[in-house]
Amino acid sequence: MAAPTGFLLAPKPLASLDEYIAIGGGKGLSRALTMTSADIIAEVKKAGLRGRGGAGFPTAIKWTTISHSSCPTRYMVCNAAEGEPGTFKDRTMIRRNPYQLIEGIQVAALAINAKKCFIGMKTSFEREYLRLSGAIEEMSARGLIHTPVQIVRGPEDYLLGEERALLEVIEGKEAMPREADNPPYQIGLFTRTMFDVYEPNPTDVNNAETLSNVGHILREGPEWFRSMGTADTPGTMVFTICGDVRTPGVYELPMGTPLRELVEVHGGGTRPGRKVKAIYSGVTNPVITADHLDTPLDFGSMRTIGAGLGSGGYIVYDDSTCMVRVAYRYAEFLWLESCGQCSSCKDGGHTATIHLRKLVEGSGNSVDLAAAIQAAVKAPSGTRCFLPSELANIVPSTADAYRDEFVGHFNRGCQGHAEITVPKIADYDESARNFIYTHGRTTP
Repeated sequence: MAAPTGFLLAPKPLASLDEYIAIGGGKGLSRALTMTSADIIAEVKKAGLRGRGGAGFPTAIKWTTISHSSCPTRYMVCNAAEGEPGTFKDRTMIRRNPYQLIEGIQVAALAINAKKCFIGMKTSFEREYLRLSGAIEEMSARGLIHTPVQIVRGPEDYLLGEERALLEVIEGKEAMPREADNPPYQIGLFTRTMFDVYEPNPTDVNNAETLSNVGHILREGPEWFRSMGTADTPGTMVFTICGDVRTPGVYELPMGTPLRELVEVHGGGTRPGRKVKAIYSGVTNPVITADHLDTPLDFGSMRTIGAGLGSGGYIVYDDSTCMVRVAYRYAEFLWLESCGQCSSCKDGGHTATIHLRKLVEGSGNSVDLAAAIQAAVKAPSGTRCFLPSELANIVPSTADAYRDEFVGHFNRGCQGHAEITVPKIADYDESARNFIYTHGRTTP
């Protein structure tokens, strides 16, 4: 079967459930209802679906672990709390086709025999909330909701997108990452002891894009899915490209597409007379330098250059950019967004920010650069989530790749470069190809 284009990212928003059914929607769920849990998982395993939230963990392994639990109460959680800077893929998919996500959630619930499903998102995602709640109503009226689904809306915090914090919010608590086992969570939601029996309630958490693939896989089959992408990372991914490019936007591409194609073809390249200087996959992974533009966009290839695919959001900076300012603002963002439960994270972010600010302002020297790098590297010591590891990725990699630029700031500061704003995307005007940014927190 020929590989389709845009099966995740509908060309235009679907107006109703009828439109979704007309293009084959619901057939994956119908097939899943005739299969055992093990057979559903086997299909997803054959397809090679990997998580699209950042880690790239095989989806079937998560589901298998939960399905083998002896605890009868299990939960399915969809992480739609997208907040990674430079990323707007999940929200775009939900705006265009919320039905495929709900179908995927229902199939996943069957695979792990979940009691209930939750979708976690930010309260500010009003358009997405209305689209999803409307889709749930339509699908329920047609008998397409077999496991109850509840949308839980949380704060604007960056850490709401961290699975351990999202679980806390679903339980009615603050977005503060819990101490927990590694995903999939054997100790999950609403744990309790009843009649001297401990109920851990295993809980699976998958990203919204990951789950949006599931109905298509069950309908078309694993071989169809593997006809796209690479052996390492089958399928497509919805990428966001922003920053110093002429046509920022959201694009669905086969895995393995060269980064250069995303930047120069779909992103339109840099302004005339400018060249790509640096690219970041959100604030999660080490910097990607211009000499790695031909790297394929899949988990394995990105790992070979010491970077990462992340959640598919790429921020481009051209050669007019001050990389010291970038490191400073990214460190500041992570410090301000840290929840403060772990001192190594909060102190490391604060220390790195202070010393990088001195370099930008002109009072810093080699001692400050060394202090900033050391603080970033030590930040992940004994922490609950991935945020301090992001700091340890961003600051040292940027300082190493652009060391001469950092040295040029010693006791001199930044000379005439434009200010840097961390591109946390608040909204996207598709017709104008324009992202609306917000820097995030401004106070600790």
